[in-house]
Amino acid sequence: MKSARFSVWLAQRPSLQWLREELLLAPLEPILHPSPRRLWWLGLSFFSGNALFAWIWSSWLPQPYENLPLRVMASLLGYSLMTRRVNHDPGSRLTQRVFGLVFWLELPVLFTWMYLCNSGNTVWLATMAAMVLIYYYVTDWRLATLGTITGGLLAWGLFLLFGPTVPPLPQDQRAVHAVVFAFAWSIALVLSLSSANLRRTQLANTLTTIGIMAHELRTPLSTADLLGDAIKMEVQRQPNNPRAPQMEKLALRLHTLVRNMNHQIDTQIANAKLLQLPEHTEMVSAIGLVNDVVAAYPYQSSRQRECVRVHLQSDFIFQSSSRQFAQVLDNLIKNALHSLMAADSKYPHGALRIEVGMQRDRGRISVIDDGMGIEAALLPHIFKPFFSSSRGTGHGLGLAFCQQVVHSAGGTLQVKSEYAIGAIFTIELPIAGG
Repeated sequence: MKSARFSVWLAQRPSLQWLREELLLAPLEPILHPSPRRLWWLGLSFFSGNALFAWIWSSWLPQPYENLPLRVMASLLGYSLMTRRVNHDPGSRLTQRVFGLVFWLELPVLFTWMYLCNSGNTVWLATMAAMVLIYYYVTDWRLATLGTITGGLLAWGLFLLFGPTVPPLPQDQRAVHAVVFAFAWSIALVLSLSSANLRRTQLANTLTTIGIMAHELRTPLSTADLLGDAIKMEVQRQPNNPRAPQMEKLALRLHTLVRNMNHQIDTQIANAKLLQLPEHTEMVSAIGLVNDVVAAYPYQSSRQRECVRVHLQSDFIFQSSSRQFAQVLDNLIKNALHSLMAADSKYPHGALRIEVGMQRDRGRISVIDDGMGIEAALLPHIFKPFFSSSRGTGHGLGLAFCQQVVHSAGGTLQVKSEYAIGAIFTIELPIAGG
């Protein structure tokens, strides 16, 4: 009752509703426009930029304070983004954490320290304004805001403890600096919010269109289903007709086709709700979920069904939505079967394996196939909306949906694959009550 009243109260205040959506509901984007090449170039800009500006501010245009050892450490931080271990998978937790730490140390912490050590002179006032704009350009505005505040406070504390003795900023310049900082910050915030809203609006409109198209496909399918019913009725009316067995097979094939297509439509409609995943507190049994999904999946042939093997090592309970996670497994099974079809249309027994177990204090569900696998160059992109490694056979929403659902349950979804050998998708989840 209280939550319902709160929702009504919130709905009557559009500004508070907007703030809630922007602060809490909008997905975080730790790295904007991520790609291995972009991360490499950003790392290079830090690696070479620190060396360049160390020379500029110490030799060409000398400033009151410059610190070569500090510049060397900053360059090495930038180099970390150039290493393949960090930049090969921009969507991984490791890359996101390293990226966030490097930019936090390089921008608000280092720049604020240099600004304070140079008594806030004109050069570093302009540099600080540029830093704010850059920070909001490369990461989510919420992370940039938090990073700017915490980084500035840390640098200020370090300056008070270990900084050089420098003349303070003149009293008559403090208001000027405050206005410049406020202007740079407000412009950065507005541009970042506008960019985030534009990206989400474009994605939401595209997903809505996909959902509408999927719904519209049900109309011709209903007609096909009625044709199947009519054929079955004709067979029942003329059981002795010599063509009755063939007609019955045709009706069965029509009904199977309609059932499979409706399942695919349900899948696409669910995937199209990528940005509208509700929160769930349902307790889900991993073994029960896997057994139900494998039994209910609309296999196209008995051989396709027989290629699936389920290995149940130990059960665990996790907190999420059984319906959403069933959709996750559906997507992974569908992708694995497509990969097997591309590698060998015979579907060998055990070519698709689903394992359920526990490792340390986390539950694990793995979907393993011996199909075509995924090329190494495509691996960093497969969880992006609208990216498909099988060109022409999908719209690229399935894995993005899977990752979103798994992340909403506090878990991780990782993939290991070698081209022409197979792929392993591993879901790790926190155990409820663990």
